[in-house]
Amino acid sequence: MTASKYKYIIWDWNGTLLDDVQYAVSSMNKLLQRRKLPLLDTEHYRKVFTFPVRNYYQKLGFNFAAEPFAKLAVEYLSEYYSHSDSFTLHKDAEYILKHYFDKGIKQFLLSASAEKELLALVEKLGIKSYFSLIIGLDNHYADGKIERAKKALSGLQPDRQEIIVIGDTVHDFEVAKALGCNCLLVANGHQCRKRLEETGAAVVSSLGDIYNFV
Repeated sequence: MTASKYKYIIWDWNGTLLDDVQYAVSSMNKLLQRRKLPLLDTEHYRKVFTFPVRNYYQKLGFNFAAEPFAKLAVEYLSEYYSHSDSFTLHKDAEYILKHYFDKGIKQFLLSASAEKELLALVEKLGIKSYFSLIIGLDNHYADGKIERAKKALSGLQPDRQEIIVIGDTVHDFEVAKALGCNCLLVANGHQCRKRLEETGAAVVSSLGDIYNFV
């Protein structure tokens, strides 16, 4: 991979640019504690977190017959966004965004977060200007990003080999595969390195290692 090869970067948000794993774990533990279910630590979380997110809830023992997933999702997000004043980017995130912005590479932000909250947070953290397009979901259920990504790129129709998806989950690899473009995964987000390496995609330890690949 060379710097001149890519003209577009599709960034994932949670766990890739936004350093929010600790808030995801603590917020979910609030829900688990209320229902007397086993609590999570970060290591176990990275092993079980998955898309669609409803499958992750099932792995943790939530009973959708007793409580609909939609209700649980709203409760979780209430806990999660209660920490929003403490949210920060991963180390080097803003520097890297500026680096590629200055090189003229178009950067898109693609997230399974609801778009309204995503836009507000990106603006609050002062990085909105680096993105040509910011794409979230129209709901709170984090079902996946593939269809939103396809729709967003349909009007652009760039050479897919000029695009790289950078994320922190197996689902980001699935997005890249569905789009027919390359993928780079960062192993300090929401899934463990072992799961990421099983995709066959290139995996780095942190954002600071990205320069060797993009």
